[in-house]
Amino acid sequence: MSTQLPALVAGLVDDAAVFPPGSASLPDAVAAHRRHRAAWYADLVGPLLLPASRLAELPALLGDGERIAVGMIADVPLGELTKACAEVDPRVEVRQVEAAVAKRGEDPLPGTAELVALARATGDRPVYAEIPLTFGLTAALDVLAAARAEGLPVAAKFRTGGLAAELFPNPAELAAVIGACRDRRVPFKLTAGLHHAVRQVDPETGFTHHGFGNVLAASLAAAEGAGVGAIVELLTVRDERPLVEWTDGRRDAARPLWVGFGSCSIAEPLSDLIRLGLVNGGSES
Repeated sequence: MSTQLPALVAGLVDDAAVFPPGSASLPDAVAAHRRHRAAWYADLVGPLLLPASRLAELPALLGDGERIAVGMIADVPLGELTKACAEVDPRVEVRQVEAAVAKRGEDPLPGTAELVALARATGDRPVYAEIPLTFGLTAALDVLAAARAEGLPVAAKFRTGGLAAELFPNPAELAAVIGACRDRRVPFKLTAGLHHAVRQVDPETGFTHHGFGNVLAASLAAAEGAGVGAIVELLTVRDERPLVEWTDGRRDAARPLWVGFGSCSIAEPLSDLIRLGLVNGGSES
């Protein structure tokens, strides 16, 4: 049986199975992604995210007539990404390219400009610039906004977690970023730490994780003109009810501003979406 997912959550979760903390082997990740794409919740799942250096391993795991969509994550110099896109097996569709443009504390402008040049060279494929939430962020967003005004498919990407406490932005920092993207009409995606819908503390690490339901509500509010204070409040709450309320009357519309997030688990966000009533559970036949 196929169950239609609401447009609001379509493509919300990119499959980052090979990345920490899941760190699945590539054969296991491809097999699991194949199952996701055949499941009733397939519309929830975006492309399989893979490091650029591992794309050459993928064809050996595919059937003759099989095709797979991937998101290429740059682990090679930016100048090599155009060649990497051109050399993929025809059964592999590189749906998007994502690359960090700077390390924390570095000026992101040179890398952002280089990634914009990559977008010009690779046609209509979306390109995401991962910008550190530190020095130079707004200037980098201005560059992306100018490129989008030219018609280039560029957008921003931000890290919302990781293996160290400093990789988790606080609600005020994330709210300011959401507002800055809204003001510049620059879509954004997020990565790391968003397995669950509601803001929570990881009992193993003690790190406080953002909830993807909080981000969804905050993005909806931002798109409708909410100020930073209201966005902060939505990112901070740990009660799921106001988050679900923000989806009322909006579930059949495309998700504004926020493209989605990468997760090494598909089951965890899916389970939370079902629990919150944002997705109706289905079964395969």
